[in-house]
Amino acid sequence: MKIKLGAAMGLAAVLIGIIAAYGFSMKQRYKDRGEFAQQVFNEGNGAFESIEELKTAIAAYDKRIERHVQDAAKTASYWKLLASRLLDQRLYGEALEALERAIFYNPMDPALHYYTGMSAGIMAKSQHRYPGRDNAVREEYYTLAEDAFLRAIELDGRYLRPRYSLGVLYVFDLGRPGDAIPHLERYLEISRSDVDTMFVLAAAHYSLKNYKAAVELYDRIITITPDEKKRIEAQNNRQVMMGHIYG
Repeated sequence: MKIKLGAAMGLAAVLIGIIAAYGFSMKQRYKDRGEFAQQVFNEGNGAFESIEELKTAIAAYDKRIERHVQDAAKTASYWKLLASRLLDQRLYGEALEALERAIFYNPMDPALHYYTGMSAGIMAKSQHRYPGRDNAVREEYYTLAEDAFLRAIELDGRYLRPRYSLGVLYVFDLGRPGDAIPHLERYLEISRSDVDTMFVLAAAHYSLKNYKAAVELYDRIITITPDEKKRIEAQNNRQVMMGHIYG
């Protein structure tokens, strides 16, 4: 197919324009990154004169970024290790500070949020209600514990420890047994023979006067537990539930 001369010249002009625009875009991209590198690191004297100078500046900038990333990773490991050591020593207040820094560097680690919740719950219990004192700090710790456990579960739905701890928090500390039940039931869907979780779930049902549900749980405990003390405790609790049911 023949193309008229005028059309061919027009097409060539368009192609030349596209090539020129692309070249300008690439040059501008290097220029922008290079100027940013120069601004941040104060490299060079005056504007960059060539693409090679821009590439050199960018390479230096990228190396520094990589070093920064490596340093940040090491810092994250440091804070996580420090938090672990503090938890081992039961220094929960200081552990909370280390965990906050560790989460800053690694916010997607569910274990860090779980240990934050655990530490906050313990700190809440240490805030005694002395006469004439503001007890807001106690409630703030409980709020932090709940929030941290929920975040850990959000990050890993099969992470069982925050579900159990959240159940304990709702049943025994916050007086919200109804909120505990879905988390404890989900726990038992994943780990069907966890006796400690059954005890907490039974306590939640007892608080809500769901005595038959509590009896069923105590029956399960009596059937499966190899621990004689827990079996006796479950039998005694079952007897109490039966008293509520039949008077």
